[in-house]
Amino acid sequence: MANRRRATLADVARKAGVGIATVDRVLNARAPVSKETAARVMSAAEALDYHARGLMRQRLRDLVPSKRLGFVLQKQSKWFYQELARAIQNAARAQPDIRAEVEIGFVESLSPNDLSQEITRMAGRCDAVAAVSIDHPKVNEAIAAASEGGVPVFALLSRLTAPELAGFSGIDGNKAGRTAGWSMARLAGVADEVGILVGSYRYLGHEALEAGFRSAMREYAPEVRLRESIVYLDDRAVAYEAASELLANAPGLGGIYHIGGGVSGVVTALAESGRGRELTYICQEQSPATRQALIDGIADIVIATPIADVAGAAVDAMARHLCSVTPPAPDYAIAEFRLMTPESV
Repeated sequence: MANRRRATLADVARKAGVGIATVDRVLNARAPVSKETAARVMSAAEALDYHARGLMRQRLRDLVPSKRLGFVLQKQSKWFYQELARAIQNAARAQPDIRAEVEIGFVESLSPNDLSQEITRMAGRCDAVAAVSIDHPKVNEAIAAASEGGVPVFALLSRLTAPELAGFSGIDGNKAGRTAGWSMARLAGVADEVGILVGSYRYLGHEALEAGFRSAMREYAPEVRLRESIVYLDDRAVAYEAASELLANAPGLGGIYHIGGGVSGVVTALAESGRGRELTYICQEQSPATRQALIDGIADIVIATPIADVAGAAVDAMARHLCSVTPPAPDYAIAEFRLMTPESV
């Protein structure tokens, strides 16, 4: 079979609908070319398998501004935040409008002082910041100061009330909570009562999940008593103690809705109680612990945040804000959560 003819500069120009000189400018960066034109040339070069397309790809990257993006995440040891950090790095590499350099800081506590200080530190080093944070006046002060200094701050996973907030990326907490409530009403059967574990009321995302859950339970299972929620500071050991106490003091308990981390602590308490397969257990977020709980028949439903979607939306929103000539309106990106069951893992 005859060898395929090697694509030339003229072939790329013809396919892109531009002149040869334009393709040459993209290839050699000899004169400014609009981002749209450069992208069209790149697309043609890729389609034709043009030999210098790698160099063109680099030139295309050189046309966009370089920006530093800061992310304030929670406990570094948690699988969820490790995965979120990886997803952020992947999204930054794929972002077409900026050359994104990412800095990630982990805060090991829910202290408003620690969180506000980390947001302030990031704002001093980065062009934009996104934070997973509790809602607190000190955090809002840090966001306001960053915004005044020209650094937009975005909420990640859990909303914040700072008026200066540039946007949010996460799931609809109320909708996810109502889904958990509907599921509990269907699965818990003739339960006398249901318990609720909440990581922290300072997380507006946790507050929305609980509100949605209670609303749906009132509608779909009004006869079931909802116990007073137990706040466990989003800590595994405290979650274990809270679940153990709940199981010991509520013989008529038919289900637990768990909002936040520390799933392994609750799973241990359920296993030790001998009631793990009797109760309906619904929790948040995919992790090795929640996956194993589903496989073992202890967890019934996991409501999982699409980590890659949330990270991508956050990076894109930050890029749009930084590339805008005038400050854009706050950018709220709501990702669709998904349900995991023992049959879907």
